[in-house]
Amino acid sequence: MDKKSIFQQTEKIENEITKLKNIIYALQTTDIEKYGANYEELSSDAAYKAERITCQLRRLVYTTNCTGKSEYLKHAAEAQGIRISLDNGILSVTLPALFPKRKIKSNTAFLQEPLNFALQEFVKEHKIDLYRNFVVCFIQIYDRSLPMKRIRDYDNLEFKQILDIISTYMLLDDSGRFCDIHHSTELGDRDYTAVYIMDKSVFPGWLRDHKNALKNISDNL
Repeated sequence: MDKKSIFQQTEKIENEITKLKNIIYALQTTDIEKYGANYEELSSDAAYKAERITCQLRRLVYTTNCTGKSEYLKHAAEAQGIRISLDNGILSVTLPALFPKRKIKSNTAFLQEPLNFALQEFVKEHKIDLYRNFVVCFIQIYDRSLPMKRIRDYDNLEFKQILDIISTYMLLDDSGRFCDIHHSTELGDRDYTAVYIMDKSVFPGWLRDHKNALKNISDNL
């Protein structure tokens, strides 16, 4: 990319940042109690625009070389709090809170690229047998200090995109022949998404232990 092209790209990013600042100002002056729907729309627009800005900036990073891209995605995954672990055959993936499905075309690379990279690195370091008859548990954790009306319907979130990426590395097939889906909502100290994948035979015991652990935590609050 030559100097002129870089200038054009950075100029577009600068314009997007200006628009983002305007949306943030509107958020600051919107009464969330009276105009909750407007606040939700504005906050979503701000988050989507920030994602697009991030992806535009990434393209500038990628103009160097593949090593630069890999190093960037590693840090992006860490910054987003993406964590992957395997314990007694149960795969755990921690992600940022999922957004509603896009009503307009939007670049979803913000989360997908770092997640894809993190999974690639994980399977390089761990021997993974593809899950064949399994359950995928999506748990949405919401910050308990914020309004409960923030909790969304499951069918309005971007689970499919996440499952498609995980499936590439961990699953034989994510069709209903092999895969059951479990959804749950919990309260915590911050917003995030937890994904657990396990054999179907393991799921009843895991679910029982998980609910007992949640009950013990709530009893001590």
